[in-house]
Amino acid sequence: MHNPQLNKNGELQHLLTIEGLPKPILNHILDTASSFVGVSDREVKKVPLMRGKSVFNLFFENSTRTRTTFEIAAKRLSADVINLNISASSASKGESLLDTIDNLAAMQADMFVVRHSQSGAPHLIAAHLSRINQHHVHVVNAGDGRHAHPTQGLLDMYTIRHYKKDFSQLTVAIVGDILHSRVARSDIHALTTLGVPEIRAIGPLTLLPGSLEQMGVRIFTDINEGLKGVDVIIMLRLQNERMNGGLLPSAQEYFKSYGLTPERLALAKPDAIVMHPGPMNRGVEIDSAVADGTQAVILPQVTFGIAVRMAVMGILAGN
Repeated sequence: MHNPQLNKNGELQHLLTIEGLPKPILNHILDTASSFVGVSDREVKKVPLMRGKSVFNLFFENSTRTRTTFEIAAKRLSADVINLNISASSASKGESLLDTIDNLAAMQADMFVVRHSQSGAPHLIAAHLSRINQHHVHVVNAGDGRHAHPTQGLLDMYTIRHYKKDFSQLTVAIVGDILHSRVARSDIHALTTLGVPEIRAIGPLTLLPGSLEQMGVRIFTDINEGLKGVDVIIMLRLQNERMNGGLLPSAQEYFKSYGLTPERLALAKPDAIVMHPGPMNRGVEIDSAVADGTQAVILPQVTFGIAVRMAVMGILAGN
């Protein structure tokens, strides 16, 4: 079965999902990203890898942070960046997704960074580009529906590798609203491929999808049990916009049962790191004392995210 993300030489053609990507490709992205991080963790170098190339940010769903980091990353690669707020333009005039793509491809686009509320939209675009022989145009999935968020998964892996060096001995806990989280899916696929021996999912049963056990994940509904002895804690945002279905009693109740407090963090290993894809709901899934504490690596994640997105775009442009 041909992986639509790879070209005939087995190189990355599109980044649509982490699922099914071989370990050497994941490691190549992480290694490339580390070459972009400067002497301090806070700075990311500028390189001319994409000079003269055009990157179109196609955000059919809002996300200021993800769009901004992609934009910064493309500019650090010296690319020309065009931001299109699609929800406000062609889609509302009734133009189909693929008509929009045809028009942009005619404007000499080299790369589309796509965020869409429908799962599978980036795959659809990649398949269409292949049909119309636009093989030089690359697609990066910046989040599709509940399906995948591969660059967030990769920046999470970069962060874990930066602090823990080696994946093969780790216990990683993912806490919260896993049911609605495309980040959690991408993280689980990446952690599995990179050889993490134990992945735990912690949350109320209403927020844990049934597919987790098939993915080799251990399920805990008691956060105190689940956090015992873990090396890495990935907190997920409660997707409040999807919470009206009576899945949870209230934000306060949720915090009482599943919020990461200093007392709960103390159950993990003393050198455990705390991650969060953002934006955080303080006092809902995470206590401010933890978010601002010494074990939190939430701000370095953002910096690493620029380097990882640079790596993905630079590798695609070079293939």
